[in-house]
Formats: sequence, C-alpha cells, structure tokens
Amino acid sequence: MLIEILTKEDLENFRKVLIKDLLEALDKKPLTTQKLLKSFEVRKVLNISPGTLQTLRDKKILNYSKIGNIHYYSQQDIEEVLKKNRAFKD
Repeated sequence: MLIEILTKEDLENFRKVLIKDLLEALDKKPLTTQKLLKSFEVRKVLNISPGTLQTLRDKKILNYSKIGNIHYYSQQDIEEVLKKNRAFKD
C-alpha cells in the first residue's frame, strides 16, 4: 500500500489550479442561450399553416436547424423576421 503525504504547498497549488479552472468555466458561455421552438410552436405563435411555414423555410425567410425529422427555430430569428417585415400605418 502506497501512502502519499500532502504538504501545505501541495494543497495551496491544488487550490490555485481549482480556482483557475472554476473561473475559466464561469467565463465560458453556454452552447446556446437562445430559446428554440419546434415547428408546431412557431405555427401557433405566428398563426400560420404548416404549408406557410414550409414556404418560409424554402424561401430562406426563416432560418432553422433540423435534427432528425424535427425542425428547430430560434425565437430571436423569428422576432427579427417580424421586425424586418413590420408594416407601419402612415
């Protein structure tokens, strides 16, 4: 049985490395902070049919990601499309 003795210096070095690693982890941003919606949620929010949503994808008006057979849309992208296409009354 091997016994290792930790010194105060060893513990201090460990503490420094641990603090450094924790600070780096806190500085990293998560993979995604945006809300993603599935097709049925987008259709409900915009009050549109599946065909209209397909047209928005085909015409590259609305960006999406596809994983398997599920389309995901960024809520931020949807809001930007709505702002870009906003019509004002004169």
